[in-house]
Amino acid sequence: MTSRLIGVNTWVWTSPLTDDSLRRLAPQIKNWGFDLVELPVEHLGDWDPAAAATLLEDLGLGATVTLVMGEGSELVAADAATVRATQDYLRGVIDAAHAVGSAVIAGPAYASVGRTWRMDDDERRRCYAELAENLAPVAEHGRQAGVRIAVEPLNRYETSLINTVDQALEALAPVPDVGILLDVYHLNIEETDVPAAIRRAGSRIAHVQVCANDRGAPGADHLPWPEILTALDDAGYSGPLCIESFTAENATIATAASIWRPLAASQDAIAVDGLAHLKGLMRRS
Repeated sequence: MTSRLIGVNTWVWTSPLTDDSLRRLAPQIKNWGFDLVELPVEHLGDWDPAAAATLLEDLGLGATVTLVMGEGSELVAADAATVRATQDYLRGVIDAAHAVGSAVIAGPAYASVGRTWRMDDDERRRCYAELAENLAPVAEHGRQAGVRIAVEPLNRYETSLINTVDQALEALAPVPDVGILLDVYHLNIEETDVPAAIRRAGSRIAHVQVCANDRGAPGADHLPWPEILTALDDAGYSGPLCIESFTAENATIATAASIWRPLAASQDAIAVDGLAHLKGLMRRS
């Protein structure tokens, strides 16, 4: 089993991320033994990429970056001005990722989270074609910056456009430089065989987020973690695993992620226990 870098998303504790909260969280994340911190960009300018780069370099921490498709962020079935604004936001996230040394920007780069609508096969194909067309110039900006877009399939309650690995592969076929973000929370809901879906994603896997099936600490759940990590090896993915969960303390993010109860003894425990579980699996391999 491949030994991997392990990161944690600051959403475990706070939203939105700010310079002050990153200065508070990053030293503790390093002390716990993480290799990376995952930085969400809810709005451009929430945190300063240059300051974050200096802070993380001083601590010896790497970075990954997540994009956020909030209300009004759309690349399909939207007016031209909305699409342009969303493309500009994604380019800004790419620039932030480049500044902090992240090789990816990861998230559902197609439609705002929570936007769902019924569509027949023809409309879905049209939406996928539109997505590929509108992602292409953003992907080119990423290529120039050395940053890859990793598009995330979400569960059926958060989107109706891309729920599965197979749908992501279909939608992204015309843009081969764009990868896929696999989040085991969504895989657990939408895939009938999680390890098999990981293997089908193959070389398109650009980033992986992990948590328990209920968004708690990886390992405190029913997920087949050894099989998941073996499937990532079989798919040829050698990148990091980033723990992503959310805090119920922030009303906006708790509502968006449906966090209605504590998911562990503490938010710190989600990170610390998850890290211990993942490291233990890799040591036993």
